[in-house]
Amino acid sequence: MPESSGVREVKSAARTVALLELLATRGDRPARLDELAEELDVPRSSMYQLLQTLVDRGWVRSDTTGSLYGIGIRALLTGTSYLDSDPHVRVVRPYLDEASDALGETIHLARLDGPDVVYLATRESHEYLRTISRVGRRVPAHAGALGKALLAERPDNELTLPEGTLTALTENTHTERGTLLADLAVVRKRGYSVDREETVTGIAGFGFALRYDSPATDAISCSVPVARLSDAHEARVVAVMRETRSKIESALPPASASGTPDWR
Repeated sequence: MPESSGVREVKSAARTVALLELLATRGDRPARLDELAEELDVPRSSMYQLLQTLVDRGWVRSDTTGSLYGIGIRALLTGTSYLDSDPHVRVVRPYLDEASDALGETIHLARLDGPDVVYLATRESHEYLRTISRVGRRVPAHAGALGKALLAERPDNELTLPEGTLTALTENTHTERGTLLADLAVVRKRGYSVDREETVTGIAGFGFALRYDSPATDAISCSVPVARLSDAHEARVVAVMRETRSKIESALPPASASGTPDWR
């Protein structure tokens, strides 16, 4: 694990975080003690003690046999606190409602986190009830409208992309750095990103970076089933989302002028 600001990390804290993150990624697939110990390269006895401590404190839960482990309710409370305490999320939510009502489509807010974007808020379409982007979901930034809108706000030599071939979510996802960079150049010129079934087959997306931070860390997008994406509807989506971005940026001053902490 990397050290931060020259401070040596605390091994037990790093191990605890790694365990919680591993359990979170498993979703509805609980894990056994031996699996977790092997995955994190931790002695079985040490892993058992760590798990029991976290079970007692509600961060991990176990089944009635005590042999299966999953993420606990305390993780939900902490995640909810993150959203509730973020002034940007609070301000943006009503504008997501407005855009969703105007377009009848699914609207997202997401934040760049390393090579991924994390969904912070979603307003689902009443006409298309297939939930594909729950709050907290992580998606590779190169693989969709939200991420590409945010990557385009940065110089090519500063992009936080993994080495080698990029992960494909569909057959349309950019997997080569060269084709992605060419797409980002178009995004910069056009002012918004377009995702043609790159994240989910059958879904197109239009992403708009929110420039109350520089470079932008948050973006909004509209997702539309390609089956009903006519030229006229696409033009309306872009117009409404552009207007929504302008409203949000007007309502949120730059971090340096807002008086709120400038989180890094």
